[in-house]
Amino acid sequence: YLPSKQFIFTLGVSGQELPSGPHGCTEGSCYPATGNLLIGRAVNLSATSTCGLNGPEHYCIVSHLQESDKCFQCNSQHPYDPLRHRNSHRVENVISLMDDEKNITWWQSVNGQESVSIRLNLEAEFHFTHLIMKFKTFRPAAMLIERSADFGRTWRPYRYFAYNCTKTFPSIPANGLHHINDVICEERYSDIEPSTEGEVIYKVLDPAIHVKDPYSLDIQELLRITNLRINFTKLHTLGDDLLDRRSDVLQKYYYAIHELVVRGSCFCYGHASECAPVPGVHNRESGMIHGRCVCKHNTEGLNCERCRDFHNDLPWRPAEANNPHTCRECNCNGHSSQCHFDMAVYLATGNVSGGVCDDCLHNTMGRKCEMCKPFYFQDLSRGIRDPRVCAACDCDPVGSLEGGVCDSHTDPDMGMIAGQCRCKVNVKGTRCDYCKEGYYGLSQNDPLGCQPCNCDPRGIIMMGAPCDQISGDCSCKRYVTGRYCNQCLPEYWGLSNDLAGCRPCDCDFGGAYNNRCMVESGQCDCRRHLIGRQCSEVQPGYFCAPLDYYKYEAEDATGRINIPSHMVTWTGPGFARVKDGAGLVFTIDNIPYAMEYDIMIRYEPEVCVCVCVCVYIQMPRPFCFEPSNRYVVAIRFQRHGVSHRHLTAFILIDSLVLIPKYTELPGFQGNEPEAEHRREEMIRYMCLDSFMITPMPALAEMCSKLICSISAIIHDGALSCQCDPQGSLSAECDRVGGQCRCKPNVIGRRCDQCAPGTYGFGPQGCTACDCHPEGSLSHQCDPVTGQCQCRQGATGRQCSECQPGQWGFPSCSPCQCNGHAESCDPHTGECRDCRDYTAGHLCERCVNGFFGNPVLGSGEHCRPCPCPGNPGSDHFNGYSCHADHSSNQIICNCREGYAGPRCDQCAPGYYGNPEQSGGQCHPCECHGNIDTQDPGSCDPRTGQCLKCLYNTDGPSCAHCKHGYYGNALAQDCRRCTCVTAGTIQSACSDGECHCDRLTGACPCRENVVGHNCDQCAPNHWNYGQDRGCEPCGCDLQHAMGTHCNMFSGQCHCRPGFGGRQCSECEQFHWGDPRVQCEECNCHPLGSETAQCDRVTGACECREGAAGQRCDECARGFTGVFPKCVQCHPCFELWDDAVCQIKRDLEHIQNTVEKILENLLSTFHISNVYTRYDASYSLTDQFENVKKYYRESIEAEEKCNASVFGPSSPVEQSRQTRTQTEDLLNARRDKFLRTVAAQKKSLEELQHKAHDLDKKVHHLSHKVGSVMCLTPTQLICTELNPCGGAGCLDDEGNRVCGGEGCNGTVSASLAALNRARDVTDNLTAILVSCVQLQDIASLTQDPILVTMIYCKSKYPFNQLLSAFWMPFLLVCCPEEGADPESIEKVAQHVLSITLPVNRTSMDKLVKQIKESLSNLTDVEGIFNQTSQQLSKARDLLDRAKDAKRAEGVKETANSTKQALDVSEKAIEKAKKALEDAVNNLNRTRNATVVVRYPDCFCMCMYTSVICKCVVCQVTVVINLS
Repeated sequence: YLPSKQFIFTLGVSGQELPSGPHGCTEGSCYPATGNLLIGRAVNLSATSTCGLNGPEHYCIVSHLQESDKCFQCNSQHPYDPLRHRNSHRVENVISLMDDEKNITWWQSVNGQESVSIRLNLEAEFHFTHLIMKFKTFRPAAMLIERSADFGRTWRPYRYFAYNCTKTFPSIPANGLHHINDVICEERYSDIEPSTEGEVIYKVLDPAIHVKDPYSLDIQELLRITNLRINFTKLHTLGDDLLDRRSDVLQKYYYAIHELVVRGSCFCYGHASECAPVPGVHNRESGMIHGRCVCKHNTEGLNCERCRDFHNDLPWRPAEANNPHTCRECNCNGHSSQCHFDMAVYLATGNVSGGVCDDCLHNTMGRKCEMCKPFYFQDLSRGIRDPRVCAACDCDPVGSLEGGVCDSHTDPDMGMIAGQCRCKVNVKGTRCDYCKEGYYGLSQNDPLGCQPCNCDPRGIIMMGAPCDQISGDCSCKRYVTGRYCNQCLPEYWGLSNDLAGCRPCDCDFGGAYNNRCMVESGQCDCRRHLIGRQCSEVQPGYFCAPLDYYKYEAEDATGRINIPSHMVTWTGPGFARVKDGAGLVFTIDNIPYAMEYDIMIRYEPEVCVCVCVCVYIQMPRPFCFEPSNRYVVAIRFQRHGVSHRHLTAFILIDSLVLIPKYTELPGFQGNEPEAEHRREEMIRYMCLDSFMITPMPALAEMCSKLICSISAIIHDGALSCQCDPQGSLSAECDRVGGQCRCKPNVIGRRCDQCAPGTYGFGPQGCTACDCHPEGSLSHQCDPVTGQCQCRQGATGRQCSECQPGQWGFPSCSPCQCNGHAESCDPHTGECRDCRDYTAGHLCERCVNGFFGNPVLGSGEHCRPCPCPGNPGSDHFNGYSCHADHSSNQIICNCREGYAGPRCDQCAPGYYGNPEQSGGQCHPCECHGNIDTQDPGSCDPRTGQCLKCLYNTDGPSCAHCKHGYYGNALAQDCRRCTCVTAGTIQSACSDGECHCDRLTGACPCRENVVGHNCDQCAPNHWNYGQDRGCEPCGCDLQHAMGTHCNMFSGQCHCRPGFGGRQCSECEQFHWGDPRVQCEECNCHPLGSETAQCDRVTGACECREGAAGQRCDECARGFTGVFPKCVQCHPCFELWDDAVCQIKRDLEHIQNTVEKILENLLSTFHISNVYTRYDASYSLTDQFENVKKYYRESIEAEEKCNASVFGPSSPVEQSRQTRTQTEDLLNARRDKFLRTVAAQKKSLEELQHKAHDLDKKVHHLSHKVGSVMCLTPTQLICTELNPCGGAGCLDDEGNRVCGGEGCNGTVSASLAALNRARDVTDNLTAILVSCVQLQDIASLTQDPILVTMIYCKSKYPFNQLLSAFWMPFLLVCCPEEGADPESIEKVAQHVLSITLPVNRTSMDKLVKQIKESLSNLTDVEGIFNQTSQQLSKARDLLDRAKDAKRAEGVKETANSTKQALDVSEKAIEKAKKALEDAVNNLNRTRNATVVVRYPDCFCMCMYTSVICKCVVCQVTVVINLS
């Protein structure tokens, strides 16, 4: 189709228009010729109403004035013919305007019929561009044009036309065209005029609407038609039908069209430049627009609406001006001639190619037939277009996936190789015809191809395939069996990765029933009480029987004579003594196992030639014993080689032993290698021989193992230890032999008997007999009682004592007891049980409580001591007594607590009534707090404590005395550590305060807390006041919290707020913080400090400065600030004149007030007459007042004119100021640069001066008596006559010390002389430890120091004289000290370490200076005074101009008030200055630090805090 700019509108119908575009169709779109679509399509044109079709019909013409005929005939039964049927008005007449004879033709409808339509049916799709209709009669009053693009099935309107759109088509908008496809109603082609030859033109694409894309689907849809219909819906009847509806009236009204042009072209989407007739249409009329496109760009179809076959690689698109969108041929690599377009493929390729080949040949497939079909692969030796490029796969369908499909092509990224078979998971091989290693049984039905061998990897040989490819049998290791090699052979266990696969059970041949074990754990089947995997271990509490376990003691045999042995050589307690020729009978009834036993006799010879040797004899052959039988073995002993018996020949038989013939047991029998090996080990390790030797040596480990195996076979397991619980240490015994661990002197395997020479078998074992070798017959004793067999004259269990009445075994002698005892100690001879109140080794003295001489032959006896009563009575208070022959008195030795010659008094520290019968002395109950050696420490009668020690008090010294606290019972009473500043005054006297005697808690003042009353309660401050601490009162809205500093009361303020309670503006600001805070902006050159008055904002000005910000010259000074010069001394004279004027004005004011009072009443007027001169009448005075008032008004006007007029000094001053500001602004930059450079130089000089000042400042601290605060204060004044480091007098000379001065030199010497006294004093008045935090805050806060000093009730000179003067007097004992001495003292002072460093002290001084600036409001007062004085001067000038008018009440009033305010301000300023000077002096002397040799002290307001630098003890000295 054509874009709108290419539409050519013409009314001609004679021929076609040629397509545009010089390039044809090669480089872009091309279009067929545009023409009238009605040409050649008369048969396709129809109308729903035509006049005269059924016969002639009459019609008339409206206002046909040119001719006389006004009505005519219409006969359309035949087609129009210019000769025969000229009255035929069929619809085909509209195709051309004239016939061949140039006669005008037309179509005409039936008269009066309004709903008529004309329809054009096209044989194909066409582009419809515009429509032209030329009417013979009136144009329709209403009509619409419709189109169809589906051959009449559905219709859509193009445009509505109406004389009145709103009325005719109310639902169609008539407000103009906004979009190209809007459907609107148009009125310009429906007017009554013209009555004939009127035209209706409709353009599908209105030129007024710009079309962005003429090839869009919306535009194509708008232009594309297959049918066109014109509907006429209303006639123009000129209102005749409203008057008369007769048919003759309606003959004038009908539709008639001369010519109809439907402009369009063949619809080819830009792919054709010409069109041909549609098949079936044979009309070839000249100028006819045909409907079949002659397509280019590889397109086809009636409208070129699709691509040609096999040209579908790109999507079909309408051609564009510069892009023909040619359909591209599909690439099927010669394997197909058909394809189709797939949009999904096209999008997937990035809009490059969308052709998909159909019906690929030669076993190919794919979008371009570029791949081989399944079961075929691409032969790389052939080209892609070769018909034989795809070869058949050679894959075993049994082992291949998908029945034998191979890789169709080679793709390294995907791991594909052309022709490679894809095997099942468990299949391998080029053709997939072998199972993988570890798999077997290739099967087509198996989805995995082969089954896994399931061989246990631990049990197979790791060489080659683990199993057979056909059967699946696994290749097992040596000791492994089973189809899957997952089982061990019998007598093997523990399947693992070992080389052999399983491990042998190696069960103990005796401890286990057989050599089989558990497959998982290897545990053998153990006999009773044998444990361990191999059954080779014995259960605790059990043992293995040794080879000589079955022994029978000869001591228990019949026919024996027991001989106890002093030394156990074999077993048992001893031997059986057998005569030559005699015998022994042994009973055997405990055989455990039926087998042969060797019989062995153990014995010793009775007489030993050199040394006794234990020997044994073995029977020549073994004997067979069976269990459950009783055997009696009789053995006769006879000397060898003799025929007669020897009566004195004896032999000592120990025991009979049965040795099992172990070679008959399982495990030792046969010729198996294991049995032979065991027999060899029994011999190699001498296992049997070890039991033939005494003492028996330790068994080899192999012997222990073999013997345990033998014992387990014989006894079917292990034997119980059965250790005697009394004689053994535990229930366990030795693994081999079963010997229990015996207690001392206990023997036997079971520890069940005492050893020879011991007795008393019990829980502690046995006790040695210990028979005395001289008093007993044998070392053996009774096994139960332990009684030894005593010789004659000996007695006792051990036969180690003399007979009663004798002592000194074995040389016994009679006891010597002076007749007062019958027996004595058998070893020492000390007498026992002395009688007659005697005592001593030989009963030679009296017992305690008696006196006398009881020695045999003395004639005396023991008598009771009189102390004061007899012994045994309730009045005997002594231990003993003795006779004093010199005094012939009995002296008592008193018991504790008693004193006196007869013990009838209480000793010191005791009380009672010992002089009375039954009376006793009791210790004084003073809890150890008295000196018991002091007779006056307590009352001897009542026991009341009189001299309590250790700071205790009370009748019993049971509590601490006043001023002390603690535990009096533990002598721990300590002095109360109450701080007097925080303790209530009634609890303190003479510098000492009372506290709770137990806890030490001090009674604090109101709102004071702490154990020592040393701090304010939370949210309180002002510590040290009589009334206690005050509430902080912090502003809750402006403070960080309710807490404040304990001494200064300063709250922690939020940003933007200041003042103690945070209720004021922050530092360097003033005003009401609730409203607005303004910056002080005090001029640094004119103000003393940067902080202004917090209420008025007035800065504190230096001398010569004034103004709110101290940026002006003060009264009495002249010049331009800051270069203010003091006025001439005559200024003071003027001040006197001002004062005189002030007094005059006050007199005037008083007079005026009195006059006004006189005017109020006649009475007052008469008083005025009497008071003033009588010549003045009231009228004259009133006239004078009026006169002066007028003069005052005139003076006021002159004054105002001089102030406010254009020529007034004020105005001239303003102009001068403006000019000055302009000049300053012009030179401002240069001035600022100069000022910056000078400021930098000045800062460097100030920095150097500051460093120098620090050095001088530090030296002044060390040497001078007064610290110079700043360089400007170094000039010494009357306040500081003694000077200091850097101080100068009026003439510039240095000043340091002098008469009456307390210099460092004198103070240092005085301190050295009095150091010892001060140290003793500090020790005596040690009170408490003061919190270091408060000390630090106190020393670092200059405001606090000043405030405390100001509130102190003690003058500073007292503090100075008490602590500073001694220090000065020692350092400077005389004024004329030589320089060398001063230098030595100075060096010593400099070496002293101050409690704070120089930086901290400098910072402290700086804070003091800053705090001084906030003490008073001097600056604001001066500013206010200056303003008031200026105002007074102005009023004075005005008053002079008024010639001192007595009647000017208002002016006089103002003057008086101003002067009063000035006077008050001056007085306030003087007082403020005096306060500032006093505060400054007090602040300078508020804190005094004294450094003694071993401590430093700091003066407080009621006390002095000192800290010892040696012992780190802090004490407080109360000044009260």
